[in-house]
Amino acid sequence: MLSPLAYWAVLLAVSAYAFLRGKVDERGAAAVCLAATVATRLVHSPLSTRFSSVEIGVLIVDLLAFAGFTAIALRSRRFWPLWIAGLQLTTTMAHLMKAIEIDLYPQAYAAAARVWVYPIFLIIVVGTWRSDQRRKNAPTVALA
Repeated sequence: MLSPLAYWAVLLAVSAYAFLRGKVDERGAAAVCLAATVATRLVHSPLSTRFSSVEIGVLIVDLLAFAGFTAIALRSRRFWPLWIAGLQLTTTMAHLMKAIEIDLYPQAYAAAARVWVYPIFLIIVVGTWRSDQRRKNAPTVALA
């Protein structure tokens, strides 16, 4: 996992790219990532007990992020929002895994709950790049 500072740098770079070059889907996905990151920081347990039991606040944030990504996927004409919704569902399932196996190592729970954000970032970047390429390659209509 990246250090918190590196994570924020990547998040802000991905979000800036999506907001500057993307369309509605890309901007919406970036907004969900930003909101979920800020909300997660607000609801985390104290560091000494973090991930030792089910993180209910983080679970709620992850469910809301899943709902946001799913809403984007349901109205999008592109396939990549389905991928990020699926990856977010996998993140959400980490909480169920901890609830089922309470003795699960906190590090394993934390990794399972965090690891999928990086592929989500990559997919948003690729989706934004493809959207920008389609816009650049679209035929222009000359007004006479």
